[in-house]
Amino acid sequence: MRSSINKTGLLTTFIVATSVLTTACSDQGAPSISASNETTGRWYSDQQVLLGKQVYDANCIDCHNPKARGTFKWKQPLEDGTYPPPPLNGSAHAWHHPISALMKTINDGGIEIGGKMPPFREVLKDDEKVAVIAYFQSFWNDEIYSRWQQRNQPK
Repeated sequence: MRSSINKTGLLTTFIVATSVLTTACSDQGAPSISASNETTGRWYSDQQVLLGKQVYDANCIDCHNPKARGTFKWKQPLEDGTYPPPPLNGSAHAWHHPISALMKTINDGGIEIGGKMPPFREVLKDDEKVAVIAYFQSFWNDEIYSRWQQRNQPK
């Protein structure tokens, strides 16, 4: 059985490797992901959360609403058959996805998965995308964040 220190190290390695692989073909280089925040025990730094808030406020807040709370009826399709923006604050399904899947949605948009979100591949730098993820993950309570960590550990 691995110790919790080894699990944390493996998760950090997985997050960094997944993010680097996800963005390896990007002209903008690999995203900046810190190894661990000593205060919170999470992968992101306070600086990433601050940058993420700025990027979120400039690009995401109009649809995903303040504090990443999404829309009230996000599970119900709109009249055109698309789905409204889901919460990203840990109260919906974003916490089920690894960083690589979150980056894919940010890069490619949500149209292929039934939403209206435009792609941000050419709009945001990779470190800004990672910072947005850090920002909305900062709203996740410890239980949700822990479940996300367990779910996304390499097998």
